[in-house]
Amino acid sequence: MFGGSAHPALSAEICAHLGVPPSPLRLTRFANDCLEVQLLANCRERDVFLIQPLGPPVQENLVELLLMLDAARGASAARVTAVIPYYSYARSDKKSMPRISVGGRLVADLLATAGASRILTMTLHAPQVHGFFSVPVDHLHALREIADHFRPMDLSNSVVVSPDLGNAKNAAALARMLSLPVAAGAKERLSDEQVTIRSIIGDVSGREVIVLDDEIARGTTIIELLDRLRENGARSVHIACTHGLFADEALKRIAAQPQVRQVVCTNTLPIADTGEGLDLRVISVAPAMAEAIRRIHEGESVSALFGDD
Repeated sequence: MFGGSAHPALSAEICAHLGVPPSPLRLTRFANDCLEVQLLANCRERDVFLIQPLGPPVQENLVELLLMLDAARGASAARVTAVIPYYSYARSDKKSMPRISVGGRLVADLLATAGASRILTMTLHAPQVHGFFSVPVDHLHALREIADHFRPMDLSNSVVVSPDLGNAKNAAALARMLSLPVAAGAKERLSDEQVTIRSIIGDVSGREVIVLDDEIARGTTIIELLDRLRENGARSVHIACTHGLFADEALKRIAAQPQVRQVVCTNTLPIADTGEGLDLRVISVAPAMAEAIRRIHEGESVSALFGDD
């Protein structure tokens, strides 16, 4: 088990759940700004796991992971699994304009070329990204952990809301776990910084709303959704997501919205902004990822983890 520099706390927690000490590595930066990785443990004929979410700075963390993969392959590892709790390039999943790159597919190819035998990731932004990889992919989600957070609350007048139809399937799954109705926003993305939600499909009037999204970056979609929920008479809002990037003071803008009671995210990324004046709860996905790693290593089914969902 090797953890990169992107999220050492999560790597250490996963290793603690497995009862396996993290193996050391050396990361060197040369005078010309190039990186070099040395794995400081024997990998020959071993099952090697490399833990590295692709959060900011994304390009630095990606190159570091590629070098880790290359080092493990060159050390004659029997199998190399790239554990990527957050695969940021999943947002680049289609040709939305002429002559535009599809980064999700390109980075998937790079990971396989560098030496990844398998990918373990969580809550991809778009389901089709799973098919970009030429190696096996185990795709986890955090719905069970999020549902466990909300179950102790009084949910008698609650509804789960997806910001858009693309995430409605996950919202419906969470609603099933909590025995709640579901609603969704009719969203149109105009640019990376501008979205429009024209209406809410479903009844939110007078209800306590649980908003579920896969990730929150700038918070543009969430702020727009909160405006529509307020117009439609929602009483209060809890916001939940798997990946909390919270860029450009997103939490500060969300905290300024009077109907927001709480923001819930997981620790797939290190959370730098604690959201002053906001009830921010961070749920650990280390137990789920550790169990998936154990099952991969022992040849057991990973999909069985979600058999009761």
